[in-house]
Amino acid sequence: MKLDGGIPFDMAEAGDAARRLEEAGYTGAWGAETTNDPFLPLALAAEHTERLELGTSIAVAFARNPMILANIGYDLQKFSGGRFILGLGSQIKPHITKRFSMPWSSPAARMREMVQAIHAIWDCWETGDRLDFRGEFYSHTLMTPFFNPGPNPHGKPRIFLAAVGELMTEVTGEVADGWISHAFTTPAYMHDVAMPALARGAAKTGRSIDDIEVSIPAFIVTGTNEKEMAEAAAGTRQQIAFYGSTPAYKKVLAHHGWEDAQPELNRLSKEGKWVEMGEVIDESMLHEFAIVAEPDQVAVELKKRFGEVVDRVSFYAPFRSDPEAWAPVIESILAA
Repeated sequence: MKLDGGIPFDMAEAGDAARRLEEAGYTGAWGAETTNDPFLPLALAAEHTERLELGTSIAVAFARNPMILANIGYDLQKFSGGRFILGLGSQIKPHITKRFSMPWSSPAARMREMVQAIHAIWDCWETGDRLDFRGEFYSHTLMTPFFNPGPNPHGKPRIFLAAVGELMTEVTGEVADGWISHAFTTPAYMHDVAMPALARGAAKTGRSIDDIEVSIPAFIVTGTNEKEMAEAAAGTRQQIAFYGSTPAYKKVLAHHGWEDAQPELNRLSKEGKWVEMGEVIDESMLHEFAIVAEPDQVAVELKKRFGEVVDRVSFYAPFRSDPEAWAPVIESILAA
């Protein structure tokens, strides 16, 4: 199991943070798109490292078009020496239409076509063949020599897709190199729903599930004493509740018979009652969504929970930001 870390949003910190991750033995480092651009810090991370894989987890796909993503991915692949992973996610409709002012329709079908369009552009640059991609959502038919960067010495980047629902997970299996599972995923939902969907998608293009790298940001509740464990649990409950308030994720709760919690969480979120939302997540829900263990047992629990299906893992621990506090956890995972 590969161990991934995060790249800070602040570009002034990205290079040194990536170097520290590489020195600590991490396999990869990922940038997210929340308050800042997800790509720019990765350029600095590439400059300060030699072997660390670098990716976006995630960049919002539908806020951009295939040509823009093809250019950015190609540039970072070349600059990093072939270490870049283009991780894309759909986001939800209100963000796409109201925050980014971009169109929303048939997200799974649109994502499939976006990935296919990006590959068509890259193939044009790699081979010099005419660009002629015509789809329902995207059309790319013009590429003059002036705008063609030519073959990338490190080839095309890999593309990972984030998915929760069955349709998007199936598309991931069909067209992507890797699946970024959402943290709001339980082992039961992954086993019963997500992995079969991933396998169905892979079969459509003559592949198997083994051809797709599976990544998960795992909720971790840990600490060196009862106070730290309680603080960790409270912070994680609130984060689980935040995701659970989104209607698109109700199916995960429903898989466990907790569908009645979603409207309650949604109501509390609209009232801004974030602390009260966390109280809706009871002990059984916390243990389904999160690994709750002392630092030296986190690796054991990760292997029990995800060892058979997950290829790479990162920590989702919204309650803790001190890297030194994670040293025992990291050491145990690397040793395992």
